[in-house]
Amino acid sequence: MTHRIEQVNKLIRRELSELLQHQVKDPRLGAFIAVTEVSTSPDLKYAKVFISHIGSEEENREILGVLAAASGFLRNEMSRRLKLRRIPELSFRWDDSIKHGDHILELIDQATGDNAAEQYRD
Repeated sequence: MTHRIEQVNKLIRRELSELLQHQVKDPRLGAFIAVTEVSTSPDLKYAKVFISHIGSEEENREILGVLAAASGFLRNEMSRRLKLRRIPELSFRWDDSIKHGDHILELIDQATGDNAAEQYRD
């Protein structure tokens, strides 16, 4: 990935986070939605936006639907704020990395907790 693409990804991620926090007033989005990553195609036509939220699967599907419906508004707002020749089409994806990280930490706690208990028994 080129340096320019990385910079555009960071810029879009920061701007989308700002828009979701302050401009989008849909109550279905809930209190906390994190834009974890943006991956833009080399020609800057398309961008995959990875979103994270702690909630049920049903809430997650509803959030993705709301964001897909608001993608036109988000692109329009980004075109006003960013000095880019082309604003990419936004495709929202779910990012389960926080959930997976939490699961791995639980497994580590279980493994170290079991080993510590065995050491004290001997």
